[in-house]
Amino acid sequence: MNSFNFEDKIRFTKAVFYNFRPIPLPKPFKDGTAGFGQFIPEQGYLELSDDTGMTAHYTVPRAFVRDMLPQILNGETKSYNEWRESLYWKSRNSGFQSAAAVNVGTVDLLMLDILAQRAGKPIHRFLGAEKDWAAAYKGGGSILLSDEELVEEMCRYVSEGFTTVKLKIGSDQGQNMERDLRRIEKVRAAVGDEIGVAVDANQRWTVEEAVKFAKMAEPYNIAWFEEPIHSSDFNGIQKMKEMGVQQKISAGESMRISYMYEMYLEKGVDIVQPSLGRMTRIDDLLKIRDMARAAGKEFQSGGRTAYNASFGCLYGENERIEFHAPISEPVHELMLNVPEIRDGKCFVRTDIPGIPVRMNLEKIEAMDALESRTIYLAPKA
Repeated sequence: MNSFNFEDKIRFTKAVFYNFRPIPLPKPFKDGTAGFGQFIPEQGYLELSDDTGMTAHYTVPRAFVRDMLPQILNGETKSYNEWRESLYWKSRNSGFQSAAAVNVGTVDLLMLDILAQRAGKPIHRFLGAEKDWAAAYKGGGSILLSDEELVEEMCRYVSEGFTTVKLKIGSDQGQNMERDLRRIEKVRAAVGDEIGVAVDANQRWTVEEAVKFAKMAEPYNIAWFEEPIHSSDFNGIQKMKEMGVQQKISAGESMRISYMYEMYLEKGVDIVQPSLGRMTRIDDLLKIRDMARAAGKEFQSGGRTAYNASFGCLYGENERIEFHAPISEPVHELMLNVPEIRDGKCFVRTDIPGIPVRMNLEKIEAMDALESRTIYLAPKA
């Protein structure tokens, strides 16, 4: 199993947080349960510097600044391993599924960015990648789209070179399966039989409802059925399999630590899907990948497409990341050095050490979306 192990010492010296006003999405987005609503998820942008002059960059929520900066911007010097271990166990009482645990994963990512910059390598090469691209599928298909808009969107994804597309299901709080099935049928007819069509219920249904839908959807050759039931209902996954569900079942974006994925695989999940921006430890992505390989199952990774593409370079040619278009496309318009999309792959920059992505602060300020800029300094050593 992969596990990052770096003894390099890090002392954080300065942080700059750019606080954003709510930035509207071009189109409101909705899935079968909650969705993202009307605004991009980014609340702000952090620049975190160390005593060697390296600066990591990442989008973070305001709560990270409030809760985590005091723990790391305290003048202490620790190794990467020591920082990660101490912060991990400090989050214990909040629970390893909590926002506090996710904050630990964010610090992990920021430290990896700094170490890769020190080494003068892009982060994917620093971590051992042998290719500069991530295989990808493209997801979207908001519940709010008309049938015609949905078909047009899915066909656009195919025209961009993506061989698998994904749409949301669970219309009308999960009570309108007929609409969902009609939309799948129209998409399948439009893109043809050679394109994978996946569906995502975002945990909308009970076991019985999910089984009913799966059997009604069998004629459409669904690539996978994502989060059909509550993400913590491990036994429910097993029941779905026992009740005759034929489609591949995928799950995992709602989990934070690798142990949960062992249970998913034991209970019959066919595709495990951790999400970069939700992990407590970044190397859990590789641990979960290796678990899936050992079990003869599939692995994918979602979340934070611009950043996740660098980690996708560490995956196999058939282990894909999700390009979640309704959110990622407008966010990428506000970024610099984002991956280039060619033939259904995300090609990352190789000429910038660390994580190459930056927020375009000039553009955000010109939109009057930059509310404030706050500087935080560590005590002098």
